[in-house]
Amino acid sequence: MYACSPRWNDDWISEKELEKLLSQLAGKIKPSPLGKDAVSLNYGIHFTGGEPFLNFDLLVKAVEIADKLKIPSSFVETNCYWCTNDKKTREQLKLLKKKGLKGILISVNPFFIEYIPFERTERCIRISKEVFGHNVMVYQLEYYYQFKNFKIKDRILLEEYINLIKDKSLTKKVELFLMGRATLKLREFYPKYPADAFFNQPCQPPFLRNWHNHFDNYGNLLPGYCGGISLGDWHNLEILLKEGIDLEKRPILKFLIKGDMQGLFYFAKEFGYKESEEGYISKCDLCLDIRRYLISQRDFEEIAPKEFYRNIIN
Repeated sequence: MYACSPRWNDDWISEKELEKLLSQLAGKIKPSPLGKDAVSLNYGIHFTGGEPFLNFDLLVKAVEIADKLKIPSSFVETNCYWCTNDKKTREQLKLLKKKGLKGILISVNPFFIEYIPFERTERCIRISKEVFGHNVMVYQLEYYYQFKNFKIKDRILLEEYINLIKDKSLTKKVELFLMGRATLKLREFYPKYPADAFFNQPCQPPFLRNWHNHFDNYGNLLPGYCGGISLGDWHNLEILLKEGIDLEKRPILKFLIKGDMQGLFYFAKEFGYKESEEGYISKCDLCLDIRRYLISQRDFEEIAPKEFYRNIIN
C-alpha cells in the first residue's frame, strides 16, 4: 500500500513532532467498543511504518506520550523481524506494556514471509498473548493457518507459496487490496480492464472516512489506505478540521473526493496522459498510474509524500 522498502531514507519523525501530532489527536480518537484498554483494528491509535521496531526507542517514546495524553486503545503493528529469541521478544513487549501500550497487531502474509522466518512470527504471537492477553490481533489469520498447515518454519518465496496453493482456492477467503506496489507486482494474476470500467466504481473502502486514517512522518494526513495522497498538513490539524480542504488548489483531491474518476482521467489527459494499452487490474491501479504520470509533469501539493513515488517500483 505504502511502497515500503529498505531503500527509503530513515526519515524518522522527531520526538518533538511526535508530541505535537499526538497532542492534536488527544481527545479525537475513538476507543475500542470493548473499552479504552482493549484494542480493535479500526479504533484507537496504532503505531506503524514501515516497521516501527526498527526504531524501538522512538516507539517507546511514542507509547509514553500517547499514554500521558490518555489516548485510548493504543497498539503497535509489526512484521516480527526483530523476534529472534524469546528473551528479547518478551523484554521488549513487556517494556511497551509497562509504558502504556494496550496491544499489538501482528502482520502475517505471503509478502512478509519472503523475508521473515515464520518461526519469528509464531514466537511473537505466542509471547504477545502472554504479555497482552486478548489484546493480540493477527492480520491476516487465514494466512497464519495456511502457513501452519504447510508446516513452514523459515522463509518461502512468493512463487513457491503460489505453487503450494494452486487449485486449493485458499486465497479467495483472504482480503487483499489491489493498491500501491501490489498493482505493479501482482499484475499477472488478475484480469485487466479499460479505464472506463472503473469510472463509476466507488472506492473501497471509501476515500473519505472518520476511521483508520494515517498521519505520516512528513506531516501528511493520509486518507485511509491511500498511499501517496495527502489531505493536508497535520501540523495544522485544527485549522484543517475547522476550515476543510481548499479543493480549488488541490484538483486531484477534488476529483477523488467527488468520486469522479472519469474527471480525473480526462484531467490527466490534458497533461498528456495516455491510457494503458494493457489495461488496469483495479480502480486503485488506474488512480496510481494517473498520479505517477501527473507528478512527473507538475508539482501537485496533494500528491505526497514524494518518497512514495520514488520507491513504488522497488
